[in-house]
Amino acid sequence: MLKTQWQAIEQNDAQYDGTFWYAVQTTKIFCRPSCPSRLPKPEHILIYQTPEAAMAAGYRPCKRCRPLNQPVDNQTWVAEINTILAQNYAQPFSLEQLAQTVHGSKSYLWHVYKAITGLTPQQKLMAIRLTQAKQRLATSSESITTIGQQVGLTNTAYFIKKFREAYGLTPKQYQLQQKKL
Repeated sequence: MLKTQWQAIEQNDAQYDGTFWYAVQTTKIFCRPSCPSRLPKPEHILIYQTPEAAMAAGYRPCKRCRPLNQPVDNQTWVAEINTILAQNYAQPFSLEQLAQTVHGSKSYLWHVYKAITGLTPQQKLMAIRLTQAKQRLATSSESITTIGQQVGLTNTAYFIKKFREAYGLTPKQYQLQQKKL
């Protein structure tokens, strides 16, 4: 990446729109230089001369700056959100952070996600965490607290409550039940 390209991205310089597009390796999104989204780290950026080249490399257009001058399909966006949630379930991850990661607004993301999946992003994240916890409980003798922390549920009492709501058993009851099988 050239210094002038980095400066254009850093300053959201619309003069460079149409001359190059940048892709962010960590989010798999590509943008115009003028995109108002959070500034990525320079080492995560790849430069493309055309938006088609970015798409051919596996990047999708940003929801915020719309580098193709058309909206991104919501089904594609939701699939990307699901991938991000599945990859980051063990980390503390707020709706605000998710919106920044996928280059969208918090409220729009929530409404689109709920309309397409029937769940909020927070409910989906909890379901992923509980599924991961269930798998770990079935195959591990680690403590409930440790497993909760590994799946992003650091408050043990809350983890036990949510697990019981989802599966009708406490994590310990489930773990003991699996050992008998």
